[in-house]
Amino acid sequence: MVKAGIHPNYEKTTIKCACGNVIEVGSTRKNISVEVCSQCHPFFTGKQKLVDTGGRVERFRRKFNIKEN
Repeated sequence: MVKAGIHPNYEKTTIKCACGNVIEVGSTRKNISVEVCSQCHPFFTGKQKLVDTGGRVERFRRKFNIKEN
């Protein structure tokens, strides 16, 4: 059995993303703000860009003889 009076209240709240997306969920916190959500994150949207730092991608492609698409 759970002790009474020591657990936070679990209520409906809204999560607001910087892109403007609003999601309603259950949480112990109220009015959560995030910078990235599943609607604007590059991994989920398929708009992920490959960042080449110091030619690492090119060296990898040369090493394994991979031609660019």
